[in-house]
Amino acid sequence: MSTKVRKDWAPILDRAAAIVEEYETAVTLRQVFYRLVAAGLIENSVNDYKHLSRRSAELRRLGTFPPLLDRTRAIERRPTSDSPAEALDLLARAYRRDLLAGQAVLPVVVVEKATLIAQVVAWFGDLCVPAVALRGYASETLERLVVELIEGDEREAVLLYCGDFDPTGEDIPRAFEANTDLELRRIALTAAQVAEYDLPPAPGKASDSRAAGFELRHGRLVQVELEALDPDDLRSLLGAEINALIEFDKVKVEAERENRERARLARLARTWADVADGGDE
Repeated sequence: MSTKVRKDWAPILDRAAAIVEEYETAVTLRQVFYRLVAAGLIENSVNDYKHLSRRSAELRRLGTFPPLLDRTRAIERRPTSDSPAEALDLLARAYRRDLLAGQAVLPVVVVEKATLIAQVVAWFGDLCVPAVALRGYASETLERLVVELIEGDEREAVLLYCGDFDPTGEDIPRAFEANTDLELRRIALTAAQVAEYDLPPAPGKASDSRAAGFELRHGRLVQVELEALDPDDLRSLLGAEINALIEFDKVKVEAERENRERARLARLARTWADVADGGDE
């Protein structure tokens, strides 16, 4: 009778913490989990996910594991300022122009799940590239918001889609396109990328109504999560597409205008602060 080998979680958690530190932004437990699966350190199973969740939470409470992002829970509070001068200073630091103004094309990054939104915004947010998470099959409300974004813009929109390589991940774009009449250009994941980046597949769900068609197209029924892809590779894939669509000389013009206008706001904030310090409020 074979016995199951008990995992040594200490090195796994060390690697998990290192993965979190690799990201420039906050990262979700789900992303860490699939990176560990891709590295062959844990299994793609509910049991290992629960173990990782529980053990990393214990270490976070002790302050020995970096914080994780939880996009489902947050404290809601209106932002406030102590003075008009502080409000103007905050406005100056937050001021952004649409750096893609004047472009012929507006790239829009569309991801299957919300876990990657923080990274996409960190990578391309300064360019003012819109990013949207469908969260599986998109709701009518979200579909309408995307359509309104596209129809309200004079630029030609190119929607760059990133999702899982599995029956559902392939079908989500079909449903979205049917409901919106918008075309999604699939950037990741593809069968070729799964092979190129040596991403470990998990068995697909035979109960999925789309399983037979997926197996017919690809010769096997598997499930590969987008989060298993190294973020640097995903950034390169998206960056190559976005860079090919954008005229960067126009971006430079808008960036220079943004800097000038931000400086004006900063001067206004300092002037207001000087007046307040003089007691003339």
